[in-house]
Amino acid sequence: MVKICCIGAGYVGGPTMAVIALKCPDIEVAVVDISVPRINAWNSDQLPIYEPGLEDVVKQCRGKNLFFSTDVEKHVCEADIVFVSVNTPTKTRGLGAGKAADLTYWESAARMIADVSKSDKIVVEKSTVPVKTAEAIEKILTHNSKGINFQILSNPEFLAEGTAIEDLFKPDRVLIGGRETPEGQKAIKTLKDVYAHWVPEENIITTNLWSAELSKLAANAFLAQRISSVNAMSALCEATGANVTEVSYAVGKDTRIGSKFLNPSVGFGGSCFQKDILNLVYICECNGLPEVAEYWRQVIKINDYQKSRFVNRIVASMFNTVSNKKIAVLGFAFKKDTGDTRETPAIDVCKGLLGDKARLSIYDPQVTEDQIQRDLSMNKFDWDHPLHLQPMSPSTVKQVSVVWDAYAATKDAHGVCILTEWNEFKTLDFQKIYDNMQKPAFIFDGRNVVDAEKLREIGFIVYSIGKPLDAWLKDMPAVA
Repeated sequence: MVKICCIGAGYVGGPTMAVIALKCPDIEVAVVDISVPRINAWNSDQLPIYEPGLEDVVKQCRGKNLFFSTDVEKHVCEADIVFVSVNTPTKTRGLGAGKAADLTYWESAARMIADVSKSDKIVVEKSTVPVKTAEAIEKILTHNSKGINFQILSNPEFLAEGTAIEDLFKPDRVLIGGRETPEGQKAIKTLKDVYAHWVPEENIITTNLWSAELSKLAANAFLAQRISSVNAMSALCEATGANVTEVSYAVGKDTRIGSKFLNPSVGFGGSCFQKDILNLVYICECNGLPEVAEYWRQVIKINDYQKSRFVNRIVASMFNTVSNKKIAVLGFAFKKDTGDTRETPAIDVCKGLLGDKARLSIYDPQVTEDQIQRDLSMNKFDWDHPLHLQPMSPSTVKQVSVVWDAYAATKDAHGVCILTEWNEFKTLDFQKIYDNMQKPAFIFDGRNVVDAEKLREIGFIVYSIGKPLDAWLKDMPAVA
């Protein structure tokens, strides 16, 4: 029986291994992590991450050919294929701080694999890593190999949170990069045979190592670039009276462009986009390509601009101050159908409002109060380091309360910000919300999920990103 071990039981490792176990009943899959609470959660009825469909998959396989364990060394030693899905956070100090990926966890994983291995192994990069990481890992493994042969493969994930299980069941491509040697090609075939249990062969792409590593960064950069492009247009639409929904629909009808990722919003979030683009910027700079680095840096700048523009619009609309005003925040996760808050635009928007002394009442159906308080009190990039390296008990932000539903959040509020496109926000009783708010009652729709015209009929002053402005908002311009 082929044995697979995955180091790292997070958003990538857990779901990916669960689906491999489901689709390959002849393969034993172990997911290992040093975090005892995380592994305990994977072995319980309350999984550590929320992802539609994940619970069903885990329950079908757990205890049969899918195991979650903290006994890292035992499972690595026994495995034929070792996936490494550890964090590659952005460096916060030293060379490349604020841009370069920190490979500390990757390096320690590689050294541990070399230490405990007694048989040949295929080591698979599953985390998003900078180009040429495989070369560094290869050096660590070969210099500590004790006569054991290691083959390094790059197999980046292309999952979207909220649809990860569907993406794993029907991937538009599986990418495997390896060495162009007989041993490298054999390793590629071994991993390809695993995916071939359920993925059509034409959807499994094989490349050299560097192409696979760079393809992941490039894919995320291109997607983020599209979001920043439409967000840049949304600012122009507001200034001119154009409607960004109509503009993006017309643009998306061009088959060369397509309609995906053209929805304007308060900004992109998630664990990958910003981190990967900063990484790309750093790699370009290291390779003497400052113009290319600057091109990609601009994608991040527009994203930051969109968030600050949103905050400025709120403050300007409400008589240029939100001091001591209650603002309801609906949605804190970076997108719907996930509890993930990494780099969510909600953090910057909330911090911007708190900076002007607003009182925030926050509701999100999947994010805990503890997580929200951590996010609002942590320094940038701290979230990407393991819990034991994060501030133990972050100071509670006193101006923030976290409540159990949207009606509690909006009661007596001066304004409402919608920051995540949860489906339930489309069907709220807005008449009831209006009746219980301070007047004038404002709604700032950062995801364009509500029917602005209907809300205006109720009496709200509505700001929708990239849409023609209310007369009220025109009279109170947002000055950056």
